[in-house]
Amino acid sequence: MTMFNLFKKKHSPTPIFSVLGTDMHCHLIPQVDDGSKCLEESVDCLNMLQSVGYNKVIITPHFQHPRFPNKEEDIQRRYAELHRQATEAGVSIEMAGVAGEYRIDSGFKQRLDEPRFLKIADKYVLVEFSLNQQMMGSDEMIFDMQMMGYEVILAHPERYPYLGVMGQRMEQLKENGVLFQINVLSLGGFYGEEPKQRAYEMLERGWVEFMGTDTHNTMYGQALVDLSNDRKVQKVLEKYTFLNNTL
Repeated sequence: MTMFNLFKKKHSPTPIFSVLGTDMHCHLIPQVDDGSKCLEESVDCLNMLQSVGYNKVIITPHFQHPRFPNKEEDIQRRYAELHRQATEAGVSIEMAGVAGEYRIDSGFKQRLDEPRFLKIADKYVLVEFSLNQQMMGSDEMIFDMQMMGYEVILAHPERYPYLGVMGQRMEQLKENGVLFQINVLSLGGFYGEEPKQRAYEMLERGWVEFMGTDTHNTMYGQALVDLSNDRKVQKVLEKYTFLNNTL
């Protein structure tokens, strides 16, 4: 019996995320970052995503120096193998491609010199900051990306405590054309009360273009199953328009 079947007994999922359609942020290629550890876990997570309403998934492994020194060519090869094995295992959610979650860190400038970004829908590049502090010069590097023609999505800005919603940093990023992706699980307090509060404040200000699950493993999957029964989250999905279903 798989982990997914065990979780399913604990709580029945409801497909409330069908309005989003596509999960555009998750870590389900086994053993390339801090996400899935094996094929079985990836399969369980993919099934969980489908059970709560997603019909398509774009997988976004970390590119982070020096912790996750992934290479785009290797990630594409590993994704193709995961796609083959998941299909053989009976996974029916559409696996719509692989992109990346790129940390703006000490190695990012070199990426700009030789850009090979794995893009979401051949259009967007997903970037993240450190959870502790924003790297000096990151705004300039984002601007350089935009000048190269990339549309930049900032992953989970609600999780950066130094980007206060009431301050100027988030507003400046929005004015500079940065798109925001919040984590669905933030709405349920998965990362704590402060990120939850910031996520709802950002929604109220109309600053959120995408929602992603940021699923790493079956613990995240179970949290999504639980959240799929949350009426407050259902109201968010009914009230706001997101761009996930354009991917």
